[in-house]
Amino acid sequence: MNPPDHHPLTLRDVSEAAGVSEMTVSRVLRNKRDVSEATRLRVLEAARRLGYVPNKIAGALASQRVNLVAVIIPSMSNMVFPEVMTGITGVLEETGLQPVVGLTGYRPEKEEKVLYEMLSWRPAGVIIAGLEHSEASRAMLRASGIPVVEIMDVDGTPIDSVVGISHRRAGQQMAQAITRAGYRRIGFMGTKMPLDHRARKRFEGFTEALAKAGIEMADHEFYSGGSALAKGREMTAEMLRRSPDLDFLYYSNDMIGAGGLLYLLEQGVDIPGRIGLAGFNGVELLDGLPRRLATMDACRLEIGRKAAEIIAAQASGPEARERVRIALEPRLEPGDTLRVP
Repeated sequence: MNPPDHHPLTLRDVSEAAGVSEMTVSRVLRNKRDVSEATRLRVLEAARRLGYVPNKIAGALASQRVNLVAVIIPSMSNMVFPEVMTGITGVLEETGLQPVVGLTGYRPEKEEKVLYEMLSWRPAGVIIAGLEHSEASRAMLRASGIPVVEIMDVDGTPIDSVVGISHRRAGQQMAQAITRAGYRRIGFMGTKMPLDHRARKRFEGFTEALAKAGIEMADHEFYSGGSALAKGREMTAEMLRRSPDLDFLYYSNDMIGAGGLLYLLEQGVDIPGRIGLAGFNGVELLDGLPRRLATMDACRLEIGRKAAEIIAAQASGPEARERVRIALEPRLEPGDTLRVP
């Protein structure tokens, strides 16, 4: 048998298959409007039949840009960022832009590396989680010359545009709801704050609001690792062992909160009478639990959509550039684990 022909397909291959000039093929593949609909369909069908993929890098040599949007986020392993990505892709799929994801694991040095690699491809824009970056990362973003949208958080000074919520205000609102419901002995469980800046800001807002109400945090515990149900069960059992008089537990995310809820239900604890619970993020996956965990919707889908809309509007050129600040308002959902006064 003869070996398969692996030569890369060219515009000429498509033009010969479609019976048109190479220039016409080029104009169709670049979405130019001055080609008849019948010719456009014939070219696209020929390209599809041959398996032809345009060389975007070659085209980018002239424009200095590729139609990629760098999306840099900490993780895809919890339930937060997949919904953000759904919002981003839902908008970009209506444009010629394609998101490419890089993961940082909440580590500034990893973010620098990912950002360096992605910017070397000269993307059309950057969507990046958080406002806290290393000096090297900030310098790269400022010097990129492309639209940059920082997402998830508005408590700080953005490099360019920003879309998110105030996590400090979210923490304050949760504390106010808890104290209005009459809870006074409150414990907190969450991730290690130096790595998760948004959780740290919620914790700060939460403790500030408690202090204004004359309440001091009765107990708290931080952990490193994933937002796991098992971790929530383990921490809840340990905290109540050492502080059995707690009447409310606030978790930095819904997943560990769900673990705590399942543990307490197994123990036959009266919820929310004997003890109340709340998490954060509004993860829909947990709607099937025996009780609906009190939480706060972090507007993840809308954040992704708004960020992608900014990139799509501004990627066309410097004349379209302007700084945009969008602060969304999270919604408290008391569920079945927070008394409603």
